[in-house]
Amino acid sequence: MPPLQIITSHARRTYHSFRNLSQREKQHLIGELQQARGVMPILMKQRNGERWTREDRRMLREHFDRLSRLSPYLVLLVMPGGLLALPVFAWWLDRWRTRVRLPPRAE
Repeated sequence: MPPLQIITSHARRTYHSFRNLSQREKQHLIGELQQARGVMPILMKQRNGERWTREDRRMLREHFDRLSRLSPYLVLLVMPGGLLALPVFAWWLDRWRTRVRLPPRAE
């Protein structure tokens, strides 16, 4: 295979890999933001003079926990050039998720 074809093939595979990674992370972000829409009616209960139930408090904790995990994504989207850095950041997070965990130490 000629060197130019090898380089082109490698570049194409790399591009498709980053595009797929970006698409996956985009879908994850969209899904999480769609689930967070339900928090507004619960937050407005307190403002409208109603009390939060235990179920409301549980749902608020879940929503805020989900949103706190999204904050690195949102920072990347807001900063200049953030969209270009998102695939690299996603790769870095994926690398940390797939690392082998050490067993807990026996005491």
